[in-house]
Amino acid sequence: MEFEAWEGIYEKIRMEFGFQKENDEHARDVLNNIEPEYRIEELTKFESAKVMIAGGSKCIEQELDLVEKVDRVIAVSTAADVLLEKDIKIDMMVTDLDKNPGTAVRLSKMKIPVAVAAHGDNIGDLKEWVPRCDLNYVMGTTQVEPIGNIVNYGGFTDGDRAAFLGDAMGASEMIFIGWDFDDESVGIEKRHKLKWAEFLLLLLEGQRGQKFNVLEGRREKIREMI
Repeated sequence: MEFEAWEGIYEKIRMEFGFQKENDEHARDVLNNIEPEYRIEELTKFESAKVMIAGGSKCIEQELDLVEKVDRVIAVSTAADVLLEKDIKIDMMVTDLDKNPGTAVRLSKMKIPVAVAAHGDNIGDLKEWVPRCDLNYVMGTTQVEPIGNIVNYGGFTDGDRAAFLGDAMGASEMIFIGWDFDDESVGIEKRHKLKWAEFLLLLLEGQRGQKFNVLEGRREKIREMI
C-alpha cells in the first residue's frame, strides 16, 4: 500500500486511540537516526512465494503443520520464539519490541531480517534494543510518512503490518496461523486493535483478490463494524 492510501486510515486510527502524530514522527526519526540498513528490495526470496504470517496467539501450537505448505515464514512478535523452539525456519520477524526484543536482536545476528516498527509508545525500546541488533538486518517501519530508510507499506498491529509487508514483497499467497481475534485474555485496548487488524486484513485481501484463511466466517461481521 502506498503511503497516500494509508494516510487517511492512519488518521482514523490515530483519532480513535488518541495517538499524537508528533510522537509517531519523533519515534520514526529516532529509528532513522539509528540507521537500520536493511531494504525491502533485498527480500527477493518472497517474490511469488507462498508466505506464512505466524501470529503469537496460543493456537499457533495446533496449526504448525501448515508450515509444510509454504515457502517462506514471517514471524510476528512472540511467534518467533515458538518457531525457534520447534526448529522452524524464520525468514523475517515483525515486531515493535514490546514483548521479546532479545529475540529480535538474536535473529538479526543470525542474519534474519527484522522489521522494527517505530511509534510514539516505544521510543525507549528503540533506543535500548535496536543498537544491539546487526543493523544490516534491521528494516525500519513507521505509521507516518516514511523518510530516509524508514518505510511504510501500511498496517497497524504487528500482525497486519506483517501481511502488508508480505504483499509489498510480492507474496503470491499468504496463509495465517496463530491468530485469535476473539482472545478474551487481552485488555480492552488490545481487543480494539484486533478489530482494526481484522478490518485491515479484509481491505488487503480485497486489494489482492485473495481470500485469507484467517477471515473465514468473519467477513460479514467485520463489514458490520465498518
